[in-house]
Amino acid sequence: MFNSLAARLWLTYALVTAVVLALVAAAIAFYLLGNPIEVRQANLRLGAASEVLGQNGRLPLNDPEELQSLVARAAELLDVRVMIVRADGHIVADSEPAESGPLQVEAGDGQPGGPATRTLVDSQGQRWLYTVRPLTHAPGFFLVTATPRPRATVRGILSDELFRPLFRAGALALGLALLFSILISRWVAGPLQRMSASARAMAEGQFQPVKPEGPNEVQALARSFNEMAGRVVAGQRSQRDFVANVSHELKTPLTAIQGFAQAILDGTARTPEALHKAAQVIHDEAARMHRLVLDLLDLARLDAGIVAFDRQPMDLAALLRGVAEKFALQSQTAGVALDVVLDELPRIVGDGDRLAQVFTNLVDNAIQHAPSGGWVRLRGGQQDGVLTVSVADNGPGIPSEEQARIFERFYQVDKARGGGAGRGVGLGLAIAREIVQAHGGRLTLESQLGEGSRFSVSLPLVRPDDSTVKMKIKR
Repeated sequence: MFNSLAARLWLTYALVTAVVLALVAAAIAFYLLGNPIEVRQANLRLGAASEVLGQNGRLPLNDPEELQSLVARAAELLDVRVMIVRADGHIVADSEPAESGPLQVEAGDGQPGGPATRTLVDSQGQRWLYTVRPLTHAPGFFLVTATPRPRATVRGILSDELFRPLFRAGALALGLALLFSILISRWVAGPLQRMSASARAMAEGQFQPVKPEGPNEVQALARSFNEMAGRVVAGQRSQRDFVANVSHELKTPLTAIQGFAQAILDGTARTPEALHKAAQVIHDEAARMHRLVLDLLDLARLDAGIVAFDRQPMDLAALLRGVAEKFALQSQTAGVALDVVLDELPRIVGDGDRLAQVFTNLVDNAIQHAPSGGWVRLRGGQQDGVLTVSVADNGPGIPSEEQARIFERFYQVDKARGGGAGRGVGLGLAIAREIVQAHGGRLTLESQLGEGSRFSVSLPLVRPDDSTVKMKIKR
């Protein structure tokens, strides 16, 4: 019954409210037991009797019989015990001299400002409430009014004028507390229930973001859930695209290999030239498939963070000059000027082969996209503890809507480019970014349509774990 969060919250609030009200009720009950209505009524009666008798004028203190008769009549009329006591405690007159035991009152404590009710126990063990009032016309004499102290009863407590309004107020408070507890439990548990429903829908392939509402912690959880769910959906979509792209990239070379192999088998390719062409196509497409498989394995290892980097102190400037020299002939053939400007670069710790793979990919892409007569610029420098290497070209540039996806796997901006052995499959930039991130750096793109593109690699000059051999990708 109380398995849900809302029910448990409601039960918690209800129990807390009930405990608080029970404590308040117990405190009121103890107060009423110690000061029941019967006692309060007796106190009022004693006070009234003391005031009436104290203002009655002169008492016949010299006539004991008349004084006793007057005290008896007053006691019967006011329903209290009346005594006249001297300062030394001697009882001059008593309305109940025989029915009850003598009362040893502290007559000297009487105050003229008004009688205060006290309690005493007589010789027979009976408890009394009494007041003491000095007689102004007879110094040294005191008026004592007394009555047996009533005992508290359940009936008396239930009939007390304080009990009913307090009971009604407590019942109203309990009802309002239960209502508020229901509202608060829904306020807290409602967003969580909607998140649960959204998670079930996402498992079925239908994700709807959850509106952040409720307490701050629940809102933060909702935002984190939406972010996580968005990443999961994006990951699922990326996985589907990945499988589709791999299938497409493998289908093209497999179709070519199958077609030319069939040509050889059925005798269509008979001449030495045709056989050589068929064998060359099969060889090139097989090599393309081999490169694709190697790239996919690289990405899988980088994703898992299990690539062992051979990190050694290295001269990055020499590495960049070597990359530029490797592309000197290709750039000259393409009619592209390759300009290299490197500031004095410090030695860094990294995997030279992997970093060479990054810059080789960037320079190769830049030369392929630069127009004939254009230029490619390789720059390197450092600032604020960060070493930055940029590769820029004056090619057609990349549309702004394409830039966010340029590092996705298999993504190619120019989808109309012809195939062939030199055509990539859209994995180079994805691998380059993973390698740079594994070195603690960033790979970024700046591009203006019609003006060219610039890829920048930022690497930290100092890393606290430079002595490690194996590096994990930083996400």
